[in-house]
Amino acid sequence: MRYLTGSLSLLWKFYIAVVFFFWAIVLYPIFQITVSFKKTKPQSFNIFILWSYLFRICCFYPLRKILHAPMPEGPYIIVANHTSYLDIFFMYSLLPQYPFMFLGKSEILSYPLVSTYFKNMNVPVDRSSKSRSTRAFMGALQAYRDGYALAIFPEATFPTENLPQMLPFKSGAFKLAKQLEAPILPLTFMNNYLLFSEPTMWLGPARPGLAVVHIHPIISVDEVKAMSENELREQCFSTIEKPLKS
Repeated sequence: MRYLTGSLSLLWKFYIAVVFFFWAIVLYPIFQITVSFKKTKPQSFNIFILWSYLFRICCFYPLRKILHAPMPEGPYIIVANHTSYLDIFFMYSLLPQYPFMFLGKSEILSYPLVSTYFKNMNVPVDRSSKSRSTRAFMGALQAYRDGYALAIFPEATFPTENLPQMLPFKSGAFKLAKQLEAPILPLTFMNNYLLFSEPTMWLGPARPGLAVVHIHPIISVDEVKAMSENELREQCFSTIEKPLKS
């Protein structure tokens, strides 16, 4: 039975890949035009929103948002747990109100086609080099000052076992928040790991279904100023973890 369900999950992953790259190719010319000019570059974010909605419709992924407070005005720093590539792609249609950039692994730049989207509207981070990491940090500061929110997964990678238990948070997001005096918006993705597991897990779960996300109250600028990096990290971790434990 495990191999039967695993085989069906593998077929679903293949279908998701086809849908993802189909819309990537269809939207690519529009993206290239908008991102090439300073005046139209901010509109490129709307292409990601459209791509996210089209992907969810074609893959039967309705989204249930559980709001714990009214949505704030941006910019802010978004922090969330990370168990699936769906976390990234759902975020555009989850938070379409304010344009944001991801801080993500520079390895994405090696992926054909996807790299063009990523490098133009996000901030690649190369953790293998201190100087490159510093440049990425400076790039994130500039993006925020240019008016973009920043989206960061503080775990920095997928947990590989005991899901949805989280890995310890790294300090980069909270260092940025302190330096920018930026509010922090915590999110909890509840079940994306069941809808689309790590692609290298050939028989891992993948299926259509309802995705559930908690959008927590924002940590205000005054709170960010009052807390240390460690206190911010601990508060965000406990806030994001709470729905997972309940």
